[in-house]
Amino acid sequence: MTSWRPGWDAFPQPLLDFWTERHLCTLTTLRPDGRPHVVPVGVALDVEQRCAWVITNDVSRKARNVAGGGVVAACQVDGGRWSTLEGHATVVSDPASVARACERYASRYRTPRENPTRVAIRIEVERFMSSSAV
Repeated sequence: MTSWRPGWDAFPQPLLDFWTERHLCTLTTLRPDGRPHVVPVGVALDVEQRCAWVITNDVSRKARNVAGGGVVAACQVDGGRWSTLEGHATVVSDPASVARACERYASRYRTPRENPTRVAIRIEVERFMSSSAV
């Protein structure tokens, strides 16, 4: 296992490649009682804004868990390759941020369907961990 703290101007190319390839991820948030909540999501890295994005509905459990700001982890696996990012997340609903999150999501996955209740979870990444194969 390797660990890397973002120096966004010197992002390791293999790690960047892995986080831009199309892989489904899991997002772990903490419920109010401290139990983990783990769900499949798309995570879009945004090197320009130095964060990662998840799009969701405003009433989703993950959005409610993060509403006051919270610690999260997102993980993706591809055979023997894996990587986890850890950081603090906030829910944002302003149109510019949601549009940015949707743009980044579309660049990795597909254009998301229209959703009037969409919000974005912005993750301020503090650390990446990965297998030695990444």
